[in-house]
Amino acid sequence: MGDCYKNGGLVYASIQMLIVGIMCVHCELMLIFGSLDAVSKTEGAQLFEYPDTTEKCFQYAPGCFKRTAKVMRTITESFLFVTQFGFCSIYILFITQNLYQVLETYDIDYGQPLTTLFCMPFVMVPSLFTGLNHIAPVSNIGNICLVFGLIATLTVAFMDGMPSTEDRSLITNIPHMALSFGTSLFSYEGIALVLPLRNAMEDPNDFNRPLGILNVVTALITVVFIFTGVTSYIKWGEEVKGSITLNLDETVPFNQAVKLVTAAGVYLGYPIQFYIMFQIIWVRILQRWDFAQRHTLILEVFLRFLCVILTFCAAMMIPNLELFISLIGALCSTTLAFVIPVFIDFAVKAQTPEELKWYIYVKNVIILLIASFGVGLVINMKVTVCFGETRIVVPCGNGNLLVKDLINEATRRYKKAAGKVS
Repeated sequence: MGDCYKNGGLVYASIQMLIVGIMCVHCELMLIFGSLDAVSKTEGAQLFEYPDTTEKCFQYAPGCFKRTAKVMRTITESFLFVTQFGFCSIYILFITQNLYQVLETYDIDYGQPLTTLFCMPFVMVPSLFTGLNHIAPVSNIGNICLVFGLIATLTVAFMDGMPSTEDRSLITNIPHMALSFGTSLFSYEGIALVLPLRNAMEDPNDFNRPLGILNVVTALITVVFIFTGVTSYIKWGEEVKGSITLNLDETVPFNQAVKLVTAAGVYLGYPIQFYIMFQIIWVRILQRWDFAQRHTLILEVFLRFLCVILTFCAAMMIPNLELFISLIGALCSTTLAFVIPVFIDFAVKAQTPEELKWYIYVKNVIILLIASFGVGLVINMKVTVCFGETRIVVPCGNGNLLVKDLINEATRRYKKAAGKVS
């Protein structure tokens, strides 16, 4: 969250977190109500997940909605897969960066790529978990580790003393705000789990009632995000990393323990993200290939290992954790969390035109406009220039920036960040 506040500023990022949190809850509710509506109109159906909900809502709607039902299902599954693939790659980056920092203190330096490869066999083991009944306990232990890591990191930050806020930005510029938006949305993103969690509850209505799990948990998470973001940005300023544990002094034994425990928490949370990603392609393969039904075990193990290898390859190709998080949040999470639920809402209400009031149009168009702000990050080209260990991001506009101008702009930004006089 510190990187989110570095890019957005203390005031803008705090307001943004509240808005994004409210929008995420609202869009998740639209998805839930769309799913309930589709189930009520489908004979024999008891529950639908995200792709099924998208297809059925469009299928029961009139006109162009009905004609694009299959396409929308494919789009939803594609973005779900890419998003979960990105999450898995980011988890691997987080694990290896924390481990690499600790190993460096003991003069064990094989480079981050080799450290990443070293972790691969250990990640392959939990990728073989095939049922949520096995994954859930492991994920719960991982959550405990992450909570410990967060509390310990914030405790270290306050014990060392907090600097003045005079040098901290309150509001930044549009390109950096877009990066901040992507990071904040990535932090909230969990729409793929909304329907499975609700469907698994003894009383599903407890999930989305006014003081139900969805609203209460999101409110608590928002408070934690804002507190963590403000604290980490004030503490480490422009040097804050994509994960706050990376800012801890790795030469201190306690900090090393915090990094390793937090990395272990992320490691234990990897299986549930991998499970969602793998199920998307595995169900399709079983439905279409007779070979998969005859050799299920061999093919499943092979594909699981292949998916793990591909996530590691992605992590090694895009080693910048901060920009990777913003990219996944801006492009994939925006589409899943905002865009598709809006179209589902339009499709459901189009089935009873009297419900399609003018304020529904206004509300949904506003959501789409805000979503387009995040997607615009992908179009806005940027180059990362490294000055030693300091990374400087330079916007390139439409790609016509000359190398000479790029160097000058990168140098100017570096001097500003380092507090030097040009």
